[in-house]
Amino acid sequence: QVQLVESGGGLVQPGGSLRLSCVASGDIFRINTMGWYRQAPGKQREFVAGINRSGSLDLADSVEDRFTISRDNARNMVFLQGDFLKAEDTAVYYCAADPTRRLVDFRLKHPDYWGQGTQVTVSV
Repeated sequence: QVQLVESGGGLVQPGGSLRLSCVASGDIFRINTMGWYRQAPGKQREFVAGINRSGSLDLADSVEDRFTISRDNARNMVFLQGDFLKAEDTAVYYCAADPTRRLVDFRLKHPDYWGQGTQVTVSV
């Protein structure tokens, strides 16, 4: 099994920044792509960003000009940096991981492993 634990999040003012971290443990060999999804109140969970072990990355259109994703393979960690946050970025952010190295598959199918989520609230 793979365990994913997120950190970061909290209350952010509009126009502010966030940095989320996620560390993977357990059967690390099972995973290739790691990334982030989010779920806003009353909405479906949506893809935010993914990065595979080779460093190729994919970002949702809604965030590609404001967010970036990075990874530290040596520490089994993935990071999400968001700038110029908007109210519509308010959501629970979930770290996710999957055996696939194909970013399109990570975006379109339900990843195998999930963290418990961390709340990000963008408000004055």
